[in-house]
Amino acid sequence: MSDDGERLEQLVRGWNSCISITTYEEEYALGLVRDTALAIGCDLKLWSVTEGVRDGLFSDAGPVKDTENPAAGLYYLWRQDDAGMCVTLDLADHLGDARTLRVLRSLIQGFSKDERCLVMIDHTEAVPTVIQAHATQFELSLPGEKELEAILRRTLQRHNREEHIDVHIRRRELGVILRNLRGLTRREVEQILAEAVADDRRFDAEDLNLILARKRQAIRSHGLLEYVEAPVDLAEIGGLRRLKQWLAQREHAMMGTVPEPGITAPRGVLMLGVQGAGKSMCAKAIATAWQRPLLRMDVGALYDRYVGESERRLRDALRQADAMAPIILWIDEIEKAFASAASRSTDGGLSQRMFGSLLTWMQEHRDPVFLVATANDIEALPPELLRKGRFDEIFFVDLPAEETRRQILAIHLQKRKRDPEAFDLDALVKASEGYSGAEIEQAILTALHEAYAEKTELTTQHVADALDRSPPLSVIMAERVAALRRWAEGRCVPAD
Repeated sequence: MSDDGERLEQLVRGWNSCISITTYEEEYALGLVRDTALAIGCDLKLWSVTEGVRDGLFSDAGPVKDTENPAAGLYYLWRQDDAGMCVTLDLADHLGDARTLRVLRSLIQGFSKDERCLVMIDHTEAVPTVIQAHATQFELSLPGEKELEAILRRTLQRHNREEHIDVHIRRRELGVILRNLRGLTRREVEQILAEAVADDRRFDAEDLNLILARKRQAIRSHGLLEYVEAPVDLAEIGGLRRLKQWLAQREHAMMGTVPEPGITAPRGVLMLGVQGAGKSMCAKAIATAWQRPLLRMDVGALYDRYVGESERRLRDALRQADAMAPIILWIDEIEKAFASAASRSTDGGLSQRMFGSLLTWMQEHRDPVFLVATANDIEALPPELLRKGRFDEIFFVDLPAEETRRQILAIHLQKRKRDPEAFDLDALVKASEGYSGAEIEQAILTALHEAYAEKTELTTQHVADALDRSPPLSVIMAERVAALRRWAEGRCVPAD
């Protein structure tokens, strides 16, 4: 039996009268329930709004007449003594009806006395609080490499029976494919594998590109996580001297080659700083230095209009990140997602609950997921996030100094096929004082457009004029930038 099956059987044997499973993998969850019923030797009844009540183990048994109505179906299950386990499908959608809710509460109370178990399998967590108080939440795990290999073999065998498939793959190549399937649901894995063999009826190492592309699409469709391309070389990132040194010192620990006892792998950093100063580049620098995939969490998509969905989406995203480890997980502008947790908000405590879920995950997760959180507004962050031990280090990304500005200018000129030696970098370094890296890059882009419109080559004067016409954020918001610098002094490690 799988780990999920063993955990579910333990809950059922522990006399839990109601177990709630929220998932999009209904067939997998239903299979676990059936396996558990068989393992403990009890009958199983199944209810759905389309068929009513029927036998959950034998598909040839017909449904019970007039039990499609949720209240009628629950009442029937409540009065049956021959089923030690009952399962409902998408019952949460019908609990807005007072009668159905009342019958369900009575059923759970009766099952508690009779040592019977109700398993609710739903696609949403929109369950009334009174039911949540009695239900034990059960989260399905994502498949590990052993189960992924079994799914791969089963899927290829099924399609091979329909039409022959040529399989040419070495064990090492198979391991790479399995690692890149991690973090997906069982249904998504089957769909991707089916697509990989659909056209050429062949499965080999060349299918890895399609698998990676489809995995990125699947992750993006989940709404919270997305792959981010990181530079291939740290030389493409100007400055960040202290951060790069910190990364180099912890590289072996992150790679799992810790030679000394007592040394633990790094868990995360918080990047504070002036807007546009390069905090996002810091996240990419970490992924580049440690050669790990970079996944960004979209905090703007975190809050859902359906009750309970926001918490579930956050838990699912963190669970998916764990399943895909080793990775770098980047939460950009974290204060936008959890700022309300620091005050008495009007969202019914949603921000505080989700913030608590994040803190719990940061404290307890064991998979090699390195968290990079970036923030612009320190005052908006809950104080608990800044407590020692939450992050390995808190870095402050300030506006670039002279030498760093020189590097940034050279990097962006080279990226646009221009020779930095052909420009007066000393003059541009002086002209760009107080500018962030993003503002320097934008000035170069503006200068390029102007030179192109004039049908001339880009010159130092073009870049200097572009800088002069666009005052930096450090001037426009001078008081705020100064306050942030004062706060960071003595509290954070300078990134550069």
